[in-house]
Amino acid sequence: MTSPAARFVIVRHGNTFAADEPPRRIGARTDLPLTAAGETQAAVLGRHFAQEGWHFAQVLVSPLLRTRATAAAIIVHQPGGEALVAQPCEWLREIDHGPDENQSEESVVARIGADALSAWDERAVPPPGWIVDGAPRLAAWRAFLKEAQGDVLLVTSNGAARFALLAAGAGAGQPLKLATGAYGVIRRDAGDVLHIESWGIRP
Repeated sequence: MTSPAARFVIVRHGNTFAADEPPRRIGARTDLPLTAAGETQAAVLGRHFAQEGWHFAQVLVSPLLRTRATAAAIIVHQPGGEALVAQPCEWLREIDHGPDENQSEESVVARIGADALSAWDERAVPPPGWIVDGAPRLAAWRAFLKEAQGDVLLVTSNGAARFALLAAGAGAGQPLKLATGAYGVIRRDAGDVLHIESWGIRP
């Protein structure tokens, strides 16, 4: 038995570092708020989705502040958005960078090496010491992409979002990274086949 068609919009939260502030590896243990620029990115996403005619039947978010704030700014622009309630999901929570949590990119590369970082960015292979829980994340994404109905908004972080692509069958050469304030779309057709329609779109 096939499921009804569905579309999934996967959003990465807005900026959490100011333009003059060196970015760091921020994961599950560091709950930063959005910067003013991040709030603007979230509002732009909300207006963009409204203009594109998206009507989300369901909203799922990571429990972290930066993702919840991004989702709230998007929901405000939805027709009937006051009735939408963002549902926190642990499998959307950002990964834990272990000893590299809250460290600069220079420090991270110095510890794990550029090859290990490339393996993470290109194939989602966790560097030593990172706590990713890849198998349960992948299973959760697969189950949700198979069963959910309608247009669904999911707001998460870069480390967690890539498992949506893997669950949808992303092939070699598909960029896994998602920039802050960007989104991708995965569609499930009436035959239960998943299609990656776009990735890394920044309105």
